[in-house]
Amino acid sequence: VDYSRFSMMAVIGQGLFWVLNQVHKLVGNWGWAIVGLVVLLKLVLYPLSAVQYKSGAKMRRFQPRIAQLKERYGDDRQKFQTAMMELYKKEKINPMGGCLPILIQMPIFFALYWVLVESVELRQAPWLGWIQDLTARDPYFILPIINMAVMWATQKLTPAPGMDPMQQKMMQFMPLVFGVMMAFMPSGLVLYWVVNGGLGLLQQWWMTKRHGGEPLPATTAPAPVKKK
Repeated sequence: VDYSRFSMMAVIGQGLFWVLNQVHKLVGNWGWAIVGLVVLLKLVLYPLSAVQYKSGAKMRRFQPRIAQLKERYGDDRQKFQTAMMELYKKEKINPMGGCLPILIQMPIFFALYWVLVESVELRQAPWLGWIQDLTARDPYFILPIINMAVMWATQKLTPAPGMDPMQQKMMQFMPLVFGVMMAFMPSGLVLYWVVNGGLGLLQQWWMTKRHGGEPLPATTAPAPVKKK
């Protein structure tokens, strides 16, 4: 595979293709090799993702408290953000805990795209059933539809503290937007994203069940002091 034209992805791409090739030697199918690659990456990134999902589970548990703060401070976004950060600090919640795993995943995603485009071995390589070429788009859009369903389910489990109604509506369209984008990408890449998202959804569900607990009731706000 010649990665000279894509020097930024050369190291990651060559490493991914080497691992992919080793898994292919074991399973004898490039599609299942991509699935195996996802599993290996999930195992390597498990400590980071565990922190991410644990933080998300705790944020979900404190949603009633955050909603109460939003109601208390109304349109004063600065006071609301300050109070919410104080709550996070007190309860040891890291709202940015989910950023690092995503930032690590994106270079892998783009590198795998170039692997699929440039690797002669994967051209016209079948997976199963309707997928007969991992470098071509899914002819029946089955994988992109599954991807939309996984993203929608993940979105339902992911807390969105302090998000206004307009932002919530925009986020609801994200699975559809990504589904349309994925519909025209190589099916091998969509397969990677579906398996990665599916395993992440299972892990997030388990961590939410284990660390989330029942949502905490909102605290009673102090009564305002009347001036004489």
